[in-house]
Amino acid sequence: MPSFRALEVDRDDDGYTTRLVERTDIDLAEGDVTVDVRWSDVNYKDGLITSGRFDLVRRFPMTAGIDLVGTVAESTAEDLPAGLLVTVNGHGLGTDHPGGFAERARIPHEWVTPVPEPIDDLSAAAIGTAGFTAALAVRTLQEHHVEPSTGPVLVTGAAGGAGSVAVMVLGALGYEVVASTGRREQEEKSLLRLGASTVVDRLELLDAGQLGRARWAGAVDTLGSRALATVLAETRYGGTVAAMGMAMGVDLPASVVPFISRGVTLAGIDSVYAPAPARRSAWALLAERLDLAALREITEIVPLAEAPGRGDAVMAGQVRGRLVVDVRA
Repeated sequence: MPSFRALEVDRDDDGYTTRLVERTDIDLAEGDVTVDVRWSDVNYKDGLITSGRFDLVRRFPMTAGIDLVGTVAESTAEDLPAGLLVTVNGHGLGTDHPGGFAERARIPHEWVTPVPEPIDDLSAAAIGTAGFTAALAVRTLQEHHVEPSTGPVLVTGAAGGAGSVAVMVLGALGYEVVASTGRREQEEKSLLRLGASTVVDRLELLDAGQLGRARWAGAVDTLGSRALATVLAETRYGGTVAAMGMAMGVDLPASVVPFISRGVTLAGIDSVYAPAPARRSAWALLAERLDLAALREITEIVPLAEAPGRGDAVMAGQVRGRLVVDVRA
C-alpha cells in the first residue's frame, strides 16, 4: 500500500513537538470522501496549533493544518465525483480531525466545498481560511446594509492574510477602504495596489468606556481586545463591525455605549462551523471579485517541513499576505 507524508503534532512532558511521518490509507480518519491533497496554507490558528498555545488539539498525535485543497480521489457523494477540485476549511481540521498538512486526507462529505471557477488550486490555498473568513465578514457587512455609499470601511491588521483579502474584496466592490497596519511604511504601496483608498497607522487606542469620534460606516477587525473596542467606539450610527480575529488578545475592554448610543452592531464571524450555504456564498464572492493575479503577488510558497516555523512568524505579525504550503515539497 503506498505511503504518504504527514506533519503531526504531538505532546509529551516537555511540551509540543512536530514531525514529518509516513502514513498509509489505513491511518486515514473516518469519512466518505478521500482527497489527494495538493496544497494547504498557514494561518494564525495553525501557529496556535503547532506551538501548543491554548491547547487547541483534542487528541494526539494529530495531523496539523486547518485547510486543505486537492482533488477528490474516492467519494460516495454523487455531487463530489473523482477528480473534482475541492477545499475544506475549518470543521475541526488540525484539532479534532486530521488536517491538511498531509498528502492525503479523508473527511465527511458535508465538510467539502467545491472550488468555483475561475479559482485554481494554488489560489484556493492562498485564499484558505483567512480569505474565506474575510469573505464571510464582507458578506456580513452587506447583510447589515453597509454599502459603498454609506461611508468608509476600516480594515485592521490589513497587511495580514485575512486583512489583505478583506481589502481586496471590499475595494473590488467599490467601498472606500481604510487599511490600518502597524507596518505602514513597508506596506502602504502594496495595500493601495490591493484596493485600499487610504492606509493609516495603527489606531490610537481609546480608554475603556470612551466614545470616540464617529468615523466608520463599517469595519472588519482582525485584532480583538482594545483595538476592537476602539473600532466600536469610532463606528458611525447604525454601523456594523465584523470581528474575525484576536491577534491582539481575546479580551474586549469595551462598554455598551456604542451599541446603545449609536446602534452599532458587533457581528462575530465564525469560519470553523459556518453552514454550507454561507460557505458557498463566500466562495462565490471570492470567485466573482477577488483579483487572483494580485493575490499571487502577496503569496509565498513554503515546503511542508517549514510550516510550523512560519506559523510562529504569522502569530508574531511578521508575515505579509498569504503563506501556502506545498505538501508534496
